[in-house]
Amino acid sequence: MKIKELVDSFNYAIEGLLYCLRTQRNMRIHFLIAVLVLVAAGVTHVSRLETIALLITIVLVIAAEMINTAIESAVDLASSKYHPLAEIAKNVAAGAVLITAVNAVVVGYLIFHDKLEDISLTIIYSIENMPIHITVISLIVVTLIVIIVKALTARGTYLRGGMPSGHSALAASLLTSIIMLSSDVTIAFLAGILTLIVLHSRHEAKVHTFWEIITGAALGMIVTILIFQLFRVS
Repeated sequence: MKIKELVDSFNYAIEGLLYCLRTQRNMRIHFLIAVLVLVAAGVTHVSRLETIALLITIVLVIAAEMINTAIESAVDLASSKYHPLAEIAKNVAAGAVLITAVNAVVVGYLIFHDKLEDISLTIIYSIENMPIHITVISLIVVTLIVIIVKALTARGTYLRGGMPSGHSALAASLLTSIIMLSSDVTIAFLAGILTLIVLHSRHEAKVHTFWEIITGAALGMIVTILIFQLFRVS
């Protein structure tokens, strides 16, 4: 009986985790970022202590998001009407997630700064003779592709809504150009934050869905990388 109770407790815990993944968009984002970070850790050969720091940071973010979900569910169960204390409980829980997320960004930056700088210098050395107008060409090509796709899907307008997000595509394209042309990791990091702000603003304003934003960002990055590779070969 005790073994069955122990197994059941594990099942309940796993079910709670899966519930968060199924219902919480932020949890899915956390998991995706965690996978990318761990892959980057393996590629850049981080040390054992750095790996431990990354794992602790990832666990803190995921655990905080799960606690936030639990608090929100409990508050909604206790009261279906607005109450200032309920708002405070939800805001405090969300603030805890924010703190762990900011800490994760700082830890990731400190661990990957030197490693990304070495990779960036290698890339810069191979494309240092590329003209700056490649960035302009990339932005124009991305804009044209976004317009074509929007015309084919017939959703939204060319400047608002529809698949994919044009703002996200251009922001991601510009970020990719900065990463390719700048040897300063700090500049690339700050540009990445600005790009995330642009992507978040499109979702917060309810102009685009999550997948329209992700598709636009992926389109901008892939097209820009292909154009840089094309010019390098030629």
